[in-house]
Amino acid sequence: MFLKFTFNPKLGIDNPALVISDDTESDVPLHLCRLKREVGQGFGFHLERRDGYLQQGHRVGRVEPWSAAERSGLREGHHLLEVNGEYVHHKEHAQVVRQIQESGLLLYLIVVHSEDYERAMSMKLDLRSAVSTYHGGVWSQPRLCHITREPGLDLGLIIKPIEGVKSGYRVSVASESSAERAGVRCGDRLIWINGTMVSTLTHSALHKIVKKCGDHLTILVIDSQSEKEFLHRNIPILPCMAGSHNLPHRPKTLHLAQGPQGYGFLLRQEKFPPGRMAHMLREVDEGSPAERAGMDDGDVLLSVNGEPVEMSEHEDIVSMVRQSGQQVTLTCISFSGKEFYEKIALSPLLFYEDDILDDKENRNQSEQCAGPPCQRLCVLQKETSGFGFSLGCVENEPGTFIGQVTVGSGAERAGLCEGDVVMEVNGHSVEREYLKEVVRLIMCGGASVQMLVMDRSGFNAARQSALPNDNNAKLQSKTKVSEAVHSSFV
Repeated sequence: MFLKFTFNPKLGIDNPALVISDDTESDVPLHLCRLKREVGQGFGFHLERRDGYLQQGHRVGRVEPWSAAERSGLREGHHLLEVNGEYVHHKEHAQVVRQIQESGLLLYLIVVHSEDYERAMSMKLDLRSAVSTYHGGVWSQPRLCHITREPGLDLGLIIKPIEGVKSGYRVSVASESSAERAGVRCGDRLIWINGTMVSTLTHSALHKIVKKCGDHLTILVIDSQSEKEFLHRNIPILPCMAGSHNLPHRPKTLHLAQGPQGYGFLLRQEKFPPGRMAHMLREVDEGSPAERAGMDDGDVLLSVNGEPVEMSEHEDIVSMVRQSGQQVTLTCISFSGKEFYEKIALSPLLFYEDDILDDKENRNQSEQCAGPPCQRLCVLQKETSGFGFSLGCVENEPGTFIGQVTVGSGAERAGLCEGDVVMEVNGHSVEREYLKEVVRLIMCGGASVQMLVMDRSGFNAARQSALPNDNNAKLQSKTKVSEAVHSSFV
């Protein structure tokens, strides 16, 4: 016997795909904003996603008074085109936010006023070309080089003051030395060393840093021609702009599928001297999903499903893992790796190239047809025409499912698929709610909505075997540290 499903086409909303013009016009006035924040503080601005005809990309929302953002000249209504030398207008909003959060204490943005942005969009001007024209010239990105001393040899690096330039230094490199193999070239301008900008160091202080470095030294350098182009445009040269191929202690990504006993690990927030905090992965059960994924006891958690969590509260992280359903992606690093990046004052996520967000979406779509039943958390942003999906239900019975998903819509990008059973809306269980109440919860969510869903075959299998839908991870709080800070803006 087949159940009769009733679709509600009134809830389905057309949602044209985002289009970016290829025209080559570049008459767009741009502005450079240089932001410097203090340790423990944010940059002080909110970033909004826009998907309308004349309002696409990433728009600056409220700017906090007296913040680093306000001091830099950043204003509400500015549209963000470039972050730390990378064009971002076309990128996913979550990726841009993550890029800003991981930039460290220094950040530079290229923005355009709202009126100029709308004019450029209406005329179909090429914003990428406008940014390239603004920069002018040709340059190479700076290089972050990690030099490891070989036994019985020196680093092969000589640092020389630039005559007439206060705290300016260039380097010479011995042939076939450790420095040359790390990517340093003769004549490079030295910008940064072991977490400190050399412009703040005297020659004697710089000499002491090199002398105390032991067997390892990490420096930021740039070639002379590129340095001139950066200086000509008054653009800072920052570690977050650099390319790097030889940094040690790379983070690792773990894809966990929940087992009958959970994920098999303990999450604890621990405090280390002097006042440092970290979210530690502990008590990894033998043979558990966590162990099979490569988790080691003492790893430090960096992100959950691509969302950085180093500054988050313990309870918030537990909630993020649970809302992932029966599958979660964690990025972590060894404790020694965490200490290395703290020493050089950089986030270990800064140069991590694994695209967790794309990988998560691909797995969400592929795992509907195979493997154990799993829930998926889909976060949808409301666009000009709505969310881009319709709801269906069994006539006169509680429970709803996804009827139709508009091609190219935010619903499709978030991973919703036709037939998915809706389990939760914004944290509220709706398995036993009727269609009208589910619609009300979605509409009350405002510009975004979080939907926990399960593919229909998995839902039916779980119901038949009486598997609990809230079989969450083994995550317990043994230590509550209240000093951690979590900010909802950048």
